[in-house]
Amino acid sequence: MDTVEQGEKENMTEPKAEGTAKPEDDELALARKQAEEYKTLAMYLKADLENYKKRAAREREEFARSANESLIMDLLDVYENLERALITARNSDDSMAKGLEMIYSSMKAALEKHGLKPIKTVGEKFDPYLHEAVMQAVDNDHEEDTILEEIQRGYTLNMKVIRCAKVKVSKRGE
Repeated sequence: MDTVEQGEKENMTEPKAEGTAKPEDDELALARKQAEEYKTLAMYLKADLENYKKRAAREREEFARSANESLIMDLLDVYENLERALITARNSDDSMAKGLEMIYSSMKAALEKHGLKPIKTVGEKFDPYLHEAVMQAVDNDHEEDTILEEIQRGYTLNMKVIRCAKVKVSKRGE
């Protein structure tokens, strides 16, 4: 029995010749290769899914912003008319002015809550991305292209200009 066991041990430790691989070994190598390919494919699909989720979230957010922009653009005229009415009411009826002041404050707070901000104008340097020059005036007291007067207020909504401010700009005299 010792000779049989010794012969089996020798067969086990001998290196296999290249052409004598078992079919099970080939199948195992093929299965490992396929498993690695499937793993790689799964990682790519997972990354694609994450990118899709992020893109869809950005698109939903952008859609909500554009819907708000349309509504706020419609409300701007009402808001500014309310502001003019408040200025007029302050000069005449005290109780009406208080009511208009409350309505104006509520509307202003609601619009600001949704990202509406007025564009700074008087005393600022003219910026063609924020301002529209509708008039020029010779003024040697100010630097050239300094905004002297606001004709119509401009607004940004979530850092996007939705209406440029119409302004009067200084020009150096000759």
